[in-house]
Amino acid sequence: MEKELLEQLNKWHEQDEFNLIIERIQDIPEPDRDYELIGQLSRAYNNEGRYREAAQQLLAINKYGTSDPLWQYRLGYAYYHMAMYEQALQAFEMANELLPHDESTIEFLEWTRPKAEKMQQDRLRHQEILLELEQSGRLNHLRAASGSYDPVSFWEQSEYALESYVSPPFDEELIQTIEQELGYQLPASYIQLMNTQNGGIPAHTVFPTNEATSWAEDHIAITGIMGIGRDKSNTLAGEFGSRFMIEDWGYPDLGIVICDCPSAGHDVVMLDYRFCGPEGEPAVVHVDQEDDYEITYLAPNFEAFIRGLVDADTFEMSDEENED
Repeated sequence: MEKELLEQLNKWHEQDEFNLIIERIQDIPEPDRDYELIGQLSRAYNNEGRYREAAQQLLAINKYGTSDPLWQYRLGYAYYHMAMYEQALQAFEMANELLPHDESTIEFLEWTRPKAEKMQQDRLRHQEILLELEQSGRLNHLRAASGSYDPVSFWEQSEYALESYVSPPFDEELIQTIEQELGYQLPASYIQLMNTQNGGIPAHTVFPTNEATSWAEDHIAITGIMGIGRDKSNTLAGEFGSRFMIEDWGYPDLGIVICDCPSAGHDVVMLDYRFCGPEGEPAVVHVDQEDDYEITYLAPNFEAFIRGLVDADTFEMSDEENED
């Protein structure tokens, strides 16, 4: 890399002008980008919150980078913010082995180890639930988006819902463009629900949990379900949609933000593609910004999540009984 170009890129980095770094390097034909230049590009992607693109760039030069502690650190950083904690731990451990006692690496190791352990537990739980569904004959039943959703009973009608959530009907082209924009294939059961009404506030807004979150000891609550669109603020590609929550609010880039919560941004429900890949059937998780983006496993797929929603009064009555 030319000295002048490197100096300019580092200057932009110090000024937090990461997008200028990306634009300048993208102007250079791919065959002309050397190892150092791709490293600079991946760093800028990481700093812009574009972690999947950072990881993609780094993995393209892995045969040169595996013995480089900085390459390992940058890859671990990208994986960490994608909530791929098992892979992040492996990268940070290798970075520490190649360059011991680096303070940033040691700090990330301390953060990553408990999260990697939790991810492994969630993976095992997910596999057990899928096996149970398969053995009971309900796995394909769920994945086929079985049954019907009655919009009269499922959706709560309100002016706020119409203003912020409910979008016009969609076509296949819009699905494809939003899937491309988000980088994931939408579940069939989600598309089926959006065909009854394209986003909105459900009548039942509470989902039971086996562990506590910042919301409650035994459940989480949602405000609404984002529809397929970009015109309304609370839609998948809208003003406060999935990429906004990931890039501006710092949520892990593990999939798609599908529901907002009453905390006004401080926790969300996401489709989690970590165990299935971008074209697979995602699990559903709760992500808690108030607890360092703690991930709580909710359901093996979207339809199981929808069918598990209960009325908020269920837990209010339970609280009253406990007080008595």
